[in-house]
Amino acid sequence: MKKYLQLFTVLSLVWCSSASSQEKPGITFHESHEEKKRSAPYSDAVEAGNLFFLAGQIGMDHTTRTMVTPGIESETEQAIKNIQAVLQHHGLTLDNVVKCTVILSTMDDFSAFNEVYSKYFTKKPARTTFAASGLARNAKIEIDVIAVRN
Repeated sequence: MKKYLQLFTVLSLVWCSSASSQEKPGITFHESHEEKKRSAPYSDAVEAGNLFFLAGQIGMDHTTRTMVTPGIESETEQAIKNIQAVLQHHGLTLDNVVKCTVILSTMDDFSAFNEVYSKYFTKKPARTTFAASGLARNAKIEIDVIAVRN
């Protein structure tokens, strides 16, 4: 019994020592890399430790601030390009994405959306997909992601 108590004490000291030497993860609300979006009432990315929570992206071309040609394929591609731009700004890629949330305006677009999505998210992050009416700018899709810096 004494040996187990000694082992427990040693392990506890090692654990406490390593836990206290680690920095507590901070939270950073990043300003947008796009000047026109800096006055928006949300952050493009919030960093918490090694996690990055990205705001939802729609099929808007941010250089012109207009929606791309309407259609699930073109809007999905642009939304993903927008995600790539935010990730790149923080030194990340789509390979760092571990979770996607996809909102479609109708589940009738699921198959066509999935065709485009599959070309970009080759690591197959976890995903939730559902439909909701009334997306911003009458978009057909909005995607948000969580990424991890290794």
